[in-house]
Amino acid sequence: MCCGTRLILQAALVRDRRRRCHGPVRPMRTIVRISVVLSLLAAQSCVQEKSVDYRAVPDSGRTASRPSGKPIPKPSADLATASSARVKSMSDEEIPKTAEGWRKILTADQFSVLRDHGTERAFTGKYWNNKKSGVYVCAGCGEHVFDSATKFESGTGWPSFFKPASEKAVETNLDESLGMLRNEVHCKRCGGHLGHVFDDGPQPTGQRYCINSVSLKFQEETDAKK
Repeated sequence: MCCGTRLILQAALVRDRRRRCHGPVRPMRTIVRISVVLSLLAAQSCVQEKSVDYRAVPDSGRTASRPSGKPIPKPSADLATASSARVKSMSDEEIPKTAEGWRKILTADQFSVLRDHGTERAFTGKYWNNKKSGVYVCAGCGEHVFDSATKFESGTGWPSFFKPASEKAVETNLDESLGMLRNEVHCKRCGGHLGHVFDDGPQPTGQRYCINSVSLKFQEETDAKK
């Protein structure tokens, strides 16, 4: 039991003892309060994304390292070409302007995350353990947002990258939901919610872009060349 939970329980018991001196004993009221507090703390721990400290991983020059010690490969020339001209995306005119328009082209899960800022459960997404080479595009508009060459094993259960495909691919803003302060990541082109970014990633950036699989579509390198 954490210190915060212990203090809350102790305070509840003290209040109950004081009430016993001035009126009838109501032990059930204290039990209900304790149950509610524990339920709220458990819910918050479930939705908070796991943070893994990679800052202890030594920087080996320009090549970042995975937690396993294996070097993260540099993007190939073919992958760089595929990420620029061969990734199909919506035109500005095709991007929906209303929630109803998005509902027509997105699945229920995609809409929940991309448009309603939801979060998929850890280790349930399609790409958290994907090790194939290719590019990741926004599931909403098809914009190229991440590369497999910058993906690493974070152990969090969500696809993790140490940088986006380009500075123009994504934007961030402060997210104060769930009683926490986080930096939300969204597609710069269509505004779709992708995930959050934390300052506990590996070198060379020290950042961890924790992204929902359902917000992405993966194009394998061989497919992207077509």
